[in-house]
Amino acid sequence: MTTETAAPTAAAEAGVPRPSPLRDTGIVFARQMRPLLHRPALLLFGMLQPVLYLVLFAPLLSGLAGAEGENPWQWFVPGLLVMLALFTAGFAGFGLLPELASGAHERLTASPVSRVALLLGRVLGDVAVMTAQAVLIVVLVLPFGFRVPVAGLVVGLLLLVVLGTGVSSVSYLVALRVRRTFVFAPIVQTAVMPLMLLSGVLLPMELAPGWLYGLSRINPVAYVVDAERALFAGEWNAVVALGWAVAVAATLLVLLLGSRAMRRISA
Repeated sequence: MTTETAAPTAAAEAGVPRPSPLRDTGIVFARQMRPLLHRPALLLFGMLQPVLYLVLFAPLLSGLAGAEGENPWQWFVPGLLVMLALFTAGFAGFGLLPELASGAHERLTASPVSRVALLLGRVLGDVAVMTAQAVLIVVLVLPFGFRVPVAGLVVGLLLLVVLGTGVSSVSYLVALRVRRTFVFAPIVQTAVMPLMLLSGVLLPMELAPGWLYGLSRINPVAYVVDAERALFAGEWNAVVALGWAVAVAATLLVLLLGSRAMRRISA
């Protein structure tokens, strides 16, 4: 028997499970969701900022038509859901900082758990919370005249999942790099606010001056907002395809970088 085959056999006989990315991702995901299951109010707390915009900002839109004269709810709500994704996923790294400070994360990396699963499990937990919050917001605005086709809603939520996956992964990468709350918070805030304002989540960027509209075109989130508004209006066009292409490409790049970062930590 060769040395290469003897080592795994010895590990198996010792009762040490071999890393399985799919199984390990499920374990990390369940660990991530456990606090929410014990305290469901956390789900509502995460919706506080979008709900405040609904209550305090949306009434100002009552006399304002959208970029093409449509009901303002039809373009405001999709943008609001993208805002939810940015803030929920963007600040996800806060949950990792206490574990980095206490050494709990280092103990996880020393266990026989897939290193990629340590990132994906956390990200999936954040995306699940974000999706549940998005569905609740849609339900809240239905009595106010907001209407969305079922197919557009489903594909729009899937696009939010892709965006949230990428943003959450970036948040964890930043947390792994800085490891301090007082450093992490301003970095994320400084990054999220321009992304939100230049994406047109509050007002259509078509209403902006030419220079500001041009600046928004280098913001990948703006293309996601445009795609969400098209989907929620029941449109299936090049705007939707472009939004998906930008979101998928950016997310795949971030996941690749995140996986490499997790492997370097455990090396």
